[in-house]
Amino acid sequence: MTAQDFILKSYQTTVENGSVKWESPSNIALVKYWGKKEHQIPENPSISFTLSNCKTITEVTFTKKESEGFSFDVFFEGIKNEAFKPKIQTFFKRIENYVPFLKEYHFKIETSNTFPHSSGIASSASGMSAIALCLMSIEQILTNYSTLDAPDGFYNSTYFKQKASFLARLGSGSACRSVEGTLVVWGNNNTFEGSSDLYGVKYEEEVHSNFQNYQDTILLVDKGEKQVSSTVGHQLMYGHPFAKERFAQAHDNLAKLKTILASGDLEAFVKIVESEALTLHAMMMTSMPYFILMKPNTLEIINKIWAYRLKTDSKVCFTLDAGANVHVLYPENEKASILEFIKTELVSYCQNGHYICDQIGLGANQIEF
Repeated sequence: MTAQDFILKSYQTTVENGSVKWESPSNIALVKYWGKKEHQIPENPSISFTLSNCKTITEVTFTKKESEGFSFDVFFEGIKNEAFKPKIQTFFKRIENYVPFLKEYHFKIETSNTFPHSSGIASSASGMSAIALCLMSIEQILTNYSTLDAPDGFYNSTYFKQKASFLARLGSGSACRSVEGTLVVWGNNNTFEGSSDLYGVKYEEEVHSNFQNYQDTILLVDKGEKQVSSTVGHQLMYGHPFAKERFAQAHDNLAKLKTILASGDLEAFVKIVESEALTLHAMMMTSMPYFILMKPNTLEIINKIWAYRLKTDSKVCFTLDAGANVHVLYPENEKASILEFIKTELVSYCQNGHYICDQIGLGANQIEF
């Protein structure tokens, strides 16, 4: 598929109004993407676990209008939110060629999260993918097709999800990995046939039973806004002294992870995942300007996990997004013991003792009225 395949050729203009609703999960990258080219194209491929409980729920109501230009209101957690409007405006500008009906309707966007916004749990990924999926459902209405009755090669479910992922990427890069689950690959690479820079691709390779229902408990070290946005962080990879080596490392780790996921080698999984997390933060600390998003309690948690693993031979590990919070990853058969470990040794390092229990999920869902 190319970008041209996602351009909407024609649609009805007789639909006066309607409403659609989707819930879309966050995701946590195992191999990280850091650095992007023009048009939200990643500098290196990534692969992520789709989460289950950490999600954004978005309803979009659309009403035909006569005036020109984009027209929308955003409500977050039931309150009108002007701060979100510039990002949505930018998103609409980027996707207008692919969904040209945007200027013909006023949109009321009502959204909420099941987790703290802008705290390193990829709220932009779940949020932008939820909006993209709503727009795709509106496109279905305006083209009078469903994924079941559309002509072959046009509106089948594969096309719907690919275009939703494509649109989501133009809002937030990692959002393209939130449409499907349980594992999603994004970024052209030689390891996975059919991989693309334009959208996330569902992982269809063999996955060992060790990784079924994999658990992710998110320790909320800092629930405040990040000091540096991911957008700024990605830009600092331009001219970064270690960028070329990092991009090559990501390709190598992706290939290694494919073998690990098939074999069920949990020790090798731990090494790749933790190395990727620390490399991501190393890129931040060695950029110019440099910055540190980890907090002292982040490091305390990491050291506690290492000590626990050494003592018990557990296969628990950590990963981090571009923030201070810690994702504690572990096999389902260790759930009871790891939750006890978290409660007794790690919860004291969380802000107000807060943490979220999650696991890998199947992707986004449309909510029927």
